[in-house]
Amino acid sequence: MERVGIRELRNQVAAVVRRAKAGERIVVTLDGAPVAQLGPLEPVGRPGLDDLFAAGLATAPAVDAPAEPPLPSALPVDMRAEQLVEEVRRG
Repeated sequence: MERVGIRELRNQVAAVVRRAKAGERIVVTLDGAPVAQLGPLEPVGRPGLDDLFAAGLATAPAVDAPAEPPLPSALPVDMRAEQLVEEVRRG
């Protein structure tokens, strides 16, 4: 599913509407966030994430980059798992 910015939609509205009429679903974005969807009147297939975002049924993640991995902790290498579990449980 293609995304079209509001400015591009304004400049090419007839072409985008023709694409929607032909069966293509197009997500309209405002400042990069999906806000609306153009497409055929009859739904085609199962809804995707962009469909759910456009319908307000889901929200896009605030950050596109993956989270930093946690820093490794200094665990003793000679400790048995049972001992480590008991230590964690005691706090």
